[in-house]
Amino acid sequence: MTSSKEALADSAASAETAPGDEPGAVRGAQVLGTPAANESWRSRLYRWDMKASPYVFISPFFLIFGAFSLVPLLYTGWYSLHNVQLADLDNQTWVGLDNYQNLLSSDFFWNSLWVTFAIGVIATVPQLMMAIGIAHLLNYRLRGSTVWRVIMLTPYATSVAAATLVFVLLFSWDGGMVNWLLDFIGIDPVNWRESNWGSKVAVSTIVIWRWTGYNALIYLAAMQAIPSDLYESASIDGANRWQQFIHVTVPQLRPTILFTVVVSTIGATQLFGEALLFGGADGAKGGSEHQFQTLGLYMYDQGFMIGNLGKASAIAWSMFLILLIVAAINLLITRRLRKSP
Repeated sequence: MTSSKEALADSAASAETAPGDEPGAVRGAQVLGTPAANESWRSRLYRWDMKASPYVFISPFFLIFGAFSLVPLLYTGWYSLHNVQLADLDNQTWVGLDNYQNLLSSDFFWNSLWVTFAIGVIATVPQLMMAIGIAHLLNYRLRGSTVWRVIMLTPYATSVAAATLVFVLLFSWDGGMVNWLLDFIGIDPVNWRESNWGSKVAVSTIVIWRWTGYNALIYLAAMQAIPSDLYESASIDGANRWQQFIHVTVPQLRPTILFTVVVSTIGATQLFGEALLFGGADGAKGGSEHQFQTLGLYMYDQGFMIGNLGKASAIAWSMFLILLIVAAINLLITRRLRKSP
């Protein structure tokens, strides 16, 4: 039996082997042939595709970011170290840190920094408090909740120019609705545009109106992610709705509140359109006495009204450094909140 099997195997091998070839040549050709080589090439191509495809998909963002954000930022930093005039961009004189030293010794810079901080506080604190209250109301079952959520986003969707022009009419010295209401309750009318604190309140009101609904929806999304078991446990312990809001909702919203505070701070630092349009002819200077001139308006005034691009670039980089400080503070507070129970 063994000899017969060996004979059959030898005959099969000789049948597969071409005349003049050695036994086993065809078998070797099958191992080293085209199918195995193609399979190896396809596997390498598949590995390259898996590694390179994610970078190809996200590359448009980085290309656009580099072209329209990173390069202008670096070029602005280069301008801040030179004396550059808007009317003569080809002539640049190296001045080093002189533009930054001039800013530190300028009363207008410190005034704009103070105005930016004041408007940021006046606009941010009431805005976020009202946003939390509105989100708390929307978190309960209401009729037409979707309609109310769309209404909350309407001010955010409105253009800055349209909203500011409406508020200019409301805060008008002669015939404005706000002064009419003040006169109705026995308070003397206020010249909102020329008043020191009145102008800050008026500009802050525009910011509050535009961004309260946006922040309310952010808080609403965070509230809906809070486990219902916490509210049930608080209810069993005898806590009413206000106590549940103070001891359950607000602690669970701490990361979201911190996020909105940072975003609002960034927005206040970059505040420009509302103050510019509110001031009218004196909008670029922030009023006749610079009473509501923010850092954005001061940069615009130096760069495009006076034409000193070097100093305007130094102001822009000062704003960037302020935002980096805010981001660092946010990081420290976030780490501390994570460690706290």
